[in-house]
Amino acid sequence: MKDFNYQQLDDIIHSRIRLTIMSILVGVKSAEFTYIKDKVKATDGNLSIHLRKLESADYISMSKSFVNRKPVTTYKITNKGRKAFKLYISRLEKIING
Repeated sequence: MKDFNYQQLDDIIHSRIRLTIMSILVGVKSAEFTYIKDKVKATDGNLSIHLRKLESADYISMSKSFVNRKPVTTYKITNKGRKAFKLYISRLEKIING
């Protein structure tokens, strides 16, 4: 196996919760906060922090709306996020496959 520079892994994505969020969003058009929360199994506060970090990096976008007078927050992956996720996976595959 060639030497691999671990610093090539994206620090934004390289977190269990953020990696899970990105994995969810790459496979759907968009997802509501509650859906992501159910899949990730994190607390509201913890999930919010990770979502904000991904949003700050422009890997995901957020929109707010109202459904039956209740606020609904929806997230989707951005083009930048999709590219970063593909690169992250590609680099992991290089580690695994040598």
